[in-house]
Amino acid sequence: MSEWLVLTLAMLAVCGIVLVVVVLQRRRTAPDVDASETPDVMEYMTMMIGVVYAIVLGLAIAGVWEARSAAQDHVRAEAQALHEVHERVRVYPAEARDRIRDDVRAYVGHVVNTEWDAMVDREVMTDRGDELLAKLRNDVTDHEPANDFQAQAYQPLLDQITLVDEARGNRGDSVEATMPGVVWFGLITGGLVTVGLIFPLQIRRTARELILAALFSALIAFLLFLIWDFDAPYSRGIAATAEPFESLFPGIGD
Repeated sequence: MSEWLVLTLAMLAVCGIVLVVVVLQRRRTAPDVDASETPDVMEYMTMMIGVVYAIVLGLAIAGVWEARSAAQDHVRAEAQALHEVHERVRVYPAEARDRIRDDVRAYVGHVVNTEWDAMVDREVMTDRGDELLAKLRNDVTDHEPANDFQAQAYQPLLDQITLVDEARGNRGDSVEATMPGVVWFGLITGGLVTVGLIFPLQIRRTARELILAALFSALIAFLLFLIWDFDAPYSRGIAATAEPFESLFPGIGD
């Protein structure tokens, strides 16, 4: 089932529950109750809890969005460093150049075609990716420059390999969900409390008030879904992609 279909059903369910509870509550209210009066303390508590929860939601959304952006930056840095290695070895002899370029393309092909699926489905990196990167590093470091021109390219190539290794490590660190379970407990509990505060208010069964109550509850459900969707940077709907690898190494994903 599509994630967006799940979101739509969840929002409709929340709206339906809120509307049903509000309507039933009003039907059970005594006829002589003044529906225009709400205790001041209730209004104050509702306002304060709503403000605090809005701040928490904003911080959570900013945190997961930043993590998602950082994950895409790690992919871009890794792809760019590999591209630099692929291009800078042009000064090497044909045998060493072709061997290193084959290593680069083998590693990129594995990341795009195999490792990315493991990241999406199981939120793990592969041992094969580590092996291919180790082979690339060994082939770069084991080559002995034959002249000054090659020697000048040797150290920058090692620096790019270091950048690849660092970016791969960062990609592995960000492959899992970033929000701790205790934070999710607070977000869900806060959402239930915030939506629940609708019921003690003196809401009449006018179309305007019912629509506002439904929209408010749907907004809370949507924001929680948005946080959940961004929480795993590589494996959910609005996720980081392998596009930097595919754009710098055309045809690698075929």
